[in-house]
Amino acid sequence: MRRPMGRGDVAATRNLLAAAHRAGRPHVVYVSIAGSDRIPLAYYRAKQHCERLVERSELPWTILRTTQFHDLVATFFAMQRWSPAVAVPAGVSFQPIDVRDVADRLAALAAEPAAGRVADLGGPQIRTTRELARAYLQVTGRRRVVLPLPLPGRTFRGYREGRHLVPGNAAGRTTFDEFLAGSTRRPG
Repeated sequence: MRRPMGRGDVAATRNLLAAAHRAGRPHVVYVSIAGSDRIPLAYYRAKQHCERLVERSELPWTILRTTQFHDLVATFFAMQRWSPAVAVPAGVSFQPIDVRDVADRLAALAAEPAAGRVADLGGPQIRTTRELARAYLQVTGRRRVVLPLPLPGRTFRGYREGRHLVPGNAAGRTTFDEFLAGSTRRPG
């Protein structure tokens, strides 16, 4: 039997909160996903469930939502490394962010008093999936056709409408191209 996506996150969040209660009620800083309340995806629903657990925990808390990590975007392309084409969702853009930029923000938040939901954090650039795929292919030295596929459904409509983007808070410093260039190993 297949477990629902995100179930591990819910269990881990419950364990974290229980441990925090036992440790004297420290400030809990939780990282979530930008747009998780606006895109109907099972994993995003799980993240919303985790956020509610944190909010109702009776602990001091701060929740930071971020856009997708550079690593996730690169992994999406790397998974297609043996395909003759790189398929991408048509009409969709992402605002990838470096995990180090997120870690810096989380560390700063942890050192401050609990703030509830803080402003979402996004990467420095919003780029189409086609542009991101081309950048990935260039760095990895692969020659592939980038194939935008129109994907149906409410989830992809949410992505096409940019419900997961935070253009007003593009605070990350490292671009996707810089991430790719700085990787110590070639992605994929």
